[in-house]
Amino acid sequence: MSALIYEKKGRIAHITLNRPEVLNAMNSEIWGALLRAWADVRDDPDVWVAIVTGAGSKAFCAGQDLKELGAWLMTPHDQRSAPPIPDISPMRGMQVWKPFIAAINGVCAGGGLELAMACDIRIAADTARLGLTEVKRGVIAGNSGTQKLMRLVPFAKALEMLMTGDLIDANEAYRIQLVNRVVPLDLLIPEAEALAIRICKNGPIAVRAVKELAYRGIEMRLQDGLELELDISRRVGLTEDASEGPRAFAEKREPNWKGR
Repeated sequence: MSALIYEKKGRIAHITLNRPEVLNAMNSEIWGALLRAWADVRDDPDVWVAIVTGAGSKAFCAGQDLKELGAWLMTPHDQRSAPPIPDISPMRGMQVWKPFIAAINGVCAGGGLELAMACDIRIAADTARLGLTEVKRGVIAGNSGTQKLMRLVPFAKALEMLMTGDLIDANEAYRIQLVNRVVPLDLLIPEAEALAIRICKNGPIAVRAVKELAYRGIEMRLQDGLELELDISRRVGLTEDASEGPRAFAEKREPNWKGR
């Protein structure tokens, strides 16, 4: 059975980590499949939104497979295969401007939370527990965790989570704005799909443009961000979709987006 399931349902891609017997811990097979899935979402013009989740009811992802990682670390340097954690991944350097929704269905720890933070919107089941637990193993959340967490939650809370390695429950994650909403477990995927459908009703080029502007702009001075906004706005305005939106409104019908 594949360690990662990748399916497409209409405009929505579903990425499911599929090792529930080990809380969907990320091994080399999952990493390879995850990179391929992320790239396919980026490159397939028919995919407009992706949902990421874990198989089963216990875990989204408990982080890196420590047994595999430990075996790799114990192998002599000159005999090692490629590192089990790739340098370029959704967490670091693999930017895709299409929206990703994390449907967090249980334990979301270490690399699992880093994967969830690589998504744009996070919905948590009320059974979810989240945290960056690496310090409990004498290492750090070095696959984006130390940098992204404090960009999403208050700085002092981020430091507390990073330094203690403790997990927080779904309601606390919502309170500090680490997740967008909390729902009962049996409503998690329907809620994520409903959100994806709402996003798909909008112009796909415009959705990708606002995501790009948000991520690039937050690292810029305001004036530079405004100039980037103007440049991208002009490019979006030249697309077929930018003409279709006002036309559909005037004709009192739903837009027929082409993504071009």
